[in-house]
Amino acid sequence: MQCCYIALGSNLEEPLSQVGRAVEALRALPESAVTAVSPWYQSVAVGPEQPDYINGVVELHTAAEPLTLLTLLQSIENAHERKRVQRWGPRTLDLDILLYADRLIDQPTLTVPHPRMLERNFVLRPLYDIAPALVLANGVPLKEQVAELGMQGLDLVSA
Repeated sequence: MQCCYIALGSNLEEPLSQVGRAVEALRALPESAVTAVSPWYQSVAVGPEQPDYINGVVELHTAAEPLTLLTLLQSIENAHERKRVQRWGPRTLDLDILLYADRLIDQPTLTVPHPRMLERNFVLRPLYDIAPALVLANGVPLKEQVAELGMQGLDLVSA
């Protein structure tokens, strides 16, 4: 079993309900276990003008290999009627592999660590809530990166 961190986000069709149902779908993945769920945060959307997002992070222990896990996550997104119409556009559900153990992955369909996670407080703050001692692949403690990004545009919704 590998320890992975999955980011969840939604800004369409009852976002808090969408991410809650996504956590239940993650719990149902074969040979996997959700071991932690962060609080949910509301964040200002990145990209074109659109509603705010609900974001969080799940710690998942899984036997699935990275590309298999990606396929499973995309199946969950599709079950939530995710449409890939516009880059960074609104969505019912977005699931991203942030970290997969300590592996560095650079494939055409998957890059781990997630390439933009260090820029996004709506990813790093919930990650910090469940893994405060984590040291990022760049050698920087997560705590320091979270402090640097601050909480601008981010509001706690539920613990």
